[in-house]
Order: sequence, then C-alpha cells, then structure tokens
Amino acid sequence: MIRRRYVDGRWGQVHLTEAGSGPTLVLLHQSPLSASQFLPAFPALAAAGVHVVAIDTAGFGASDPPPAPASIIDHAEALLPVLDALGPHPVHLLGHHTGAGIAAAFAARHGARLHSLILNGVPLFDAATRAHFATFRFAPLHPLADGSHLQAAWDQRLRASPGWRNLAAMHRHVATMLANPDRYHWGFDAAFAYDIAADLPRITVPTLVFSNSGEDLYAASQQAAALRPDWRFAALDGGTHDIVDEQPEAWAAVVAGFVKAF
Repeated sequence: MIRRRYVDGRWGQVHLTEAGSGPTLVLLHQSPLSASQFLPAFPALAAAGVHVVAIDTAGFGASDPPPAPASIIDHAEALLPVLDALGPHPVHLLGHHTGAGIAAAFAARHGARLHSLILNGVPLFDAATRAHFATFRFAPLHPLADGSHLQAAWDQRLRASPGWRNLAAMHRHVATMLANPDRYHWGFDAAFAYDIAADLPRITVPTLVFSNSGEDLYAASQQAAALRPDWRFAALDGGTHDIVDEQPEAWAAVVAGFVKAF
C-alpha cells in the first residue's frame, strides 16, 4: 500500500511517498519531475523487502519551494530535517540525474547518515555534454493565448528523450513540468552549476553507479565509475532517462539487490 505524508523541511513542508517495509531507501528524482517518477517501481521494491521513500524535491511536486533558486548543495543540506523525520538510523540513498547530484553532495558531507549510495545517471558534465544541453531552452513556460507554450513543453521533452516509446510516461512527465511553469527550470540550472567531480572523491559510503545504455548520461556515468574503481557499476540495456517507467522490474531488481547487500 502506497502512503503519502508531509514532514517539516528547511523551506516549508516536504511531500513524501512511501511503501513497503525493511531497510529504508530514499529516492531523489530528476528534473523537473517529482517523486511520482518512481511509482512504477514501488511494487517491485516493496515486494523485495525495501521500505521505499520518494521525496518531492523542494519546489517540485507537492513540496513547498525555497524563496529563491537553490543550489545542489542547498538541496543536499535540506535533506537533513527530512531524514531526521524518518528516524535516527542511517538510510540508503538513490538519486536520479539531478537527484544524483543532490545525493552525491549529501554523501560527500554527511556520509554517517547513509548505509549506501546509488547514483543513477551521474550528472558529470564534460564540455561536449554542457554544449549539448546549452542548446535547450530551460526557461519559464509563460502561458500563451494560443496554447503554443504547451507544444513547446512537449517538444522540449521529446527532444530530451531520443528513442522514447512510453507515451503515457511522456504525457505524465510533461504535465508535471507544466504544473510548475515558473520554476521547473531551477533544477536544471542547479544541476549544470554543480561540480560533482569535486565531491566524488569525498564519498566514503558503499556506492553503486547505475545507468542504462540508452540514456543521455550513460557515458557520463561510465566516466564517474572510472574515477572510483572501488565502486560498483551496473547498467540496463536500452531505455531512455525514463528507464523507471520502461523497465520498472529490472530497475528495481538492481536497486534492491544493492540495498539488501548492506
């Protein structure tokens, strides 16, 4: 059974979605989505004996926003009161794309709060990757009388997901972005400004770098894993950055297998 609740956070209330029992796994979503990104994998994670807790990052989903755009490190520090609300024991932490940046920043500063870390699609940006994303228009989606802003949002999401096949997921994620038109891009801005390479050497908890061969951060994830040969690396075949929708059981099997090892 999926449960939803709020806890008090740094900038207001934080919305959590959770299910299952067992070791606690906290999930941090990609930009510009919400905890609902992980719902397709909840049944498999719960069946594997994991207590899964997905967080709406501040300013996304149903969580209150910060008063101004926050950095990745700000978002990492904002996890502390949320984890306090979950209890005194360390947790397992997984972040996807922007969430992976937040997870890495948190692990580099508060490793004692974690049993393990999973970086799913590592935002390690080289010059070529930054140049690619610089061609996207990450800006407010102001409503227009002819509705063309809706088409712009759809087109942007299609371009970011080459090879996509899941129409229901595409629709749901674009709707999530449109629900937050004035600040959906804050997550992208924070991710591109964060230097994850500086924090990777500081992480001391057991870590899995996880990706899939069809996503846009696959090469970056491989590079991150190469920087830390003491970490594990796993990858699924194909898919896009919507891999949780596309292969929920396979995704959950890798994640639960790593979590249950600690």
